[in-house]
Amino acid sequence: MGIQEAVASAALNKGAEPEELDLVILGDGTGSTLAAWTFAGEGQRVAVVERKYIGGSCPNIACLPSKNIIHSAKVAAYVRGSEEFGIAVKGFSIDMSAVRGRKRRMVSGLNEMYLDNYEKTGAEFILATGRFIAPKTVEATLADGSVRRLRGTNVIVSTGTRAALDPIPGLAEAQPLTHIEALELGEVPEHLLVMGGGYIGLELAQAMRRFGSRVTLIEHNERLVYREDEDVTEGLAGLFRDEGVETFLNAQIKRITGKSNESVQIVIEQNGAEKTLEGSQLLVATGRKPNTEGIGLELAGIEVTERGYIKVNERLQTTAPGVWAIGEVAGSPQFTHISVDDFRVVHDNLSGGGKRVTTGRQVPFCLFTDPEFARVGLSERDARAQGISYRLFKIPMEAVLRARTLGETRGFMKALVESEGERILGFAAFGVGAGETMSVVQIAMIAGLPYTALRDAVLTHPTLAEGMGVLFSSESAAQNQRTRAAKQ
Repeated sequence: MGIQEAVASAALNKGAEPEELDLVILGDGTGSTLAAWTFAGEGQRVAVVERKYIGGSCPNIACLPSKNIIHSAKVAAYVRGSEEFGIAVKGFSIDMSAVRGRKRRMVSGLNEMYLDNYEKTGAEFILATGRFIAPKTVEATLADGSVRRLRGTNVIVSTGTRAALDPIPGLAEAQPLTHIEALELGEVPEHLLVMGGGYIGLELAQAMRRFGSRVTLIEHNERLVYREDEDVTEGLAGLFRDEGVETFLNAQIKRITGKSNESVQIVIEQNGAEKTLEGSQLLVATGRKPNTEGIGLELAGIEVTERGYIKVNERLQTTAPGVWAIGEVAGSPQFTHISVDDFRVVHDNLSGGGKRVTTGRQVPFCLFTDPEFARVGLSERDARAQGISYRLFKIPMEAVLRARTLGETRGFMKALVESEGERILGFAAFGVGAGETMSVVQIAMIAGLPYTALRDAVLTHPTLAEGMGVLFSSESAAQNQRTRAAKQ
């Protein structure tokens, strides 16, 4: 017996024999929640061990709460610009405690719905701190100190990720906000310093600016969302400039002093010169770290990658027999809808189908700034990097009549179509309703429809989706913008 097996055996022998279940789930993310409800509904004995959030991060501290707050900020922007719509509003104030209250009511309603689904399906939800103590065996320590041990025929790990704090001098001591605390603010920050020009940083920076905060955003890359095409990053940069968000690009943070919610100073180096930025609050949005430490993975034979994510194959099987991992902790793209698809992959494989895999699937996404940015499939940058030639179809949002009726004409839509055929390779939109519009194209891509099917479709007027006809009728312009592959 090896050292790890001996430690696991000793830990297991300290207590009573574990309860035997068909499926034990560690971590209640969206994908694992669906797994619990589905497998229990199919007659299996299922238990979920979750340390804090019913349903995981998405309905409690991430996706849905943030969009709730962002929508309140959009309403504030409407009120501020109400004269454009012929409505005179003489001064108004933001009550962040009321904004927070609206968000909390939504979260509370979601929690009730989730618990009701647990009861209906027969899956057991255990609010406890969980860790592996042996292969396929989880120990759950409840708030009252009592312990339950659960062994599953199969186990799913879905412990997610958390905000990463870079090893910057003074950062930890500054006690910065993460997205969790930012969504719980009861007052509008006087001056919010935002570290990170990715999704979380951009969404919350714009929202807080619209609530009335002065906002300074610091990004170490030369562009916002630097992995995207230049027209996207330029569009976002222009949006933030017009809304008064101060942005420092290609800025390296050297050190931080002070404390968030009091006074914070950040020394940055930009183009060889140092500069000090000062604010009242500091928000860190510079990446995520997997929650794999301290949960006994080594006792269960579960290996992790160099970056700390759980090693999985294309079927999301870990290195331990009978143990699966889904969602962000498995290194999957960090979107709730991907966690949902991860569940489908695992469900198919455990149910005997065994055909679903994670490779080759579409990964659509939407950045919920206002206007939104959404993309599915290849970007121009991706196509050039892979040596794929394409035709570019592109129109400004003002060409979509519905956008004109809304008075929201900022941005564009574009699509990549294969050079010698009619297959759609990718779609991107920076504009009002971009996420919904993208889904129209994505469904066509899933169905394998030629771009002409969207071009010639009878779509309701005036809708944003009607813009598909305009976009895919711009072939003459697209022909003039035919892009050769980088290798050519």
